[in-house]
Amino acid sequence: MNKPIKHGYWGSSVDYRDLLKRIAEIGPTLEANAAADEEAGELTQESFELLKPLRISHLLATEALGGAQLPPTQVLELLEAITWHSGAAGWVSMVHCCIGAMSAAFLPDSAVERLFAPGTDNRFSGQGAPLGMLKKVEGGYRLTGKWSYGSGFSHATYSHSAAFVDDGTGKPAKDENGNVIVMCAHAPIPEHTMLGNWDVLGLGGTGSIDYAAEDVFIADDLVFPILTAPPMRQKELFSLGVVGLAAIGHTGWALGTGRRMLDEIAKFARAKSGRAGLIGESEKFWYDYGRAEARYRAARAFVFETWREIEALAEAGEKMSTRQISLVHLAKSEIHEAGVDICNFAYRAGGGASLRAGVIQRTFREMMVAANHFTIAPSIVTSAGRDLGGVWSNRVWQFYDLIEKK
Repeated sequence: MNKPIKHGYWGSSVDYRDLLKRIAEIGPTLEANAAADEEAGELTQESFELLKPLRISHLLATEALGGAQLPPTQVLELLEAITWHSGAAGWVSMVHCCIGAMSAAFLPDSAVERLFAPGTDNRFSGQGAPLGMLKKVEGGYRLTGKWSYGSGFSHATYSHSAAFVDDGTGKPAKDENGNVIVMCAHAPIPEHTMLGNWDVLGLGGTGSIDYAAEDVFIADDLVFPILTAPPMRQKELFSLGVVGLAAIGHTGWALGTGRRMLDEIAKFARAKSGRAGLIGESEKFWYDYGRAEARYRAARAFVFETWREIEALAEAGEKMSTRQISLVHLAKSEIHEAGVDICNFAYRAGGGASLRAGVIQRTFREMMVAANHFTIAPSIVTSAGRDLGGVWSNRVWQFYDLIEKK
């Protein structure tokens, strides 16, 4: 009884409710380690070891590759649950989940047979901005470059780094339409130099370091065109592209962070003494709290409405349209904007208590950092609005740009 409905499109080997129970069990330890994570600049070994058995990097990979092949709404709930306990653990988890999905979706069979072979447990981390150069050599490429924001890099086993292809003169090569070619390259983490440089306002425990590659060999089958990659597996869902898959992670993280701040400020207001006692008796506080709850729940409902529609389309054998990706961007943005408003409300309501080390202060800092991520840029929302408003309805999404069809 009460078994989840199984659609043929999704995996049947993993019940996400079992993973939710496991997250609830390890959650208190993840939370207890949050301060130590920040001090270390990455997840503590204990936190990382607790997360590893969940195999978050394989949640969206197909069962044929040893993945769970879960529907996105279940992945959102799992990332939300981890993040509620620890923003840093949630961030590293969502990066490994989404980049793992990209590798499982877009790399050719010969590569995934190695990277996802039985007995392997690879995790992928890196940067999707083309800050390197690939020079063609026999059997593959030589990669050189320097990237920032490699979240969870030290906890990964393979890099995922965007780079231009050298045209032979040191300049980026172009395709037949005159567009620069950007490839996503994969290489073992030990073949890179970790440069650190992660002294930040929030999410300090995510290890989002700068890293570099110097003449690293990349086999021919360990690259895919990051702007235009056709999905090799689960072609309906993965027609979302790298941007749509990344949105699952960022959205799930924001779901957990907004919920945690609402729960924390309500817990604070229920206390009996000091400022907590004052705001607990305040009509204004509870009015503002009610409005914040409504804003969060509305944004969350929009998120799940959007992703349930995507799941239904995938199950029906349909690929994703421009409209679906526009809605993904809007839902992702709205859950972050709701989270920013909630965090500002809770931070101000908490008064001096918000200044001190603890969940309210840490969650506030983490949300402000996440809201500055380029995937939440106002220009993306503007383009999505133009699409849904019928102004740019003849365009298609390429990476984070809504471009004219060619």
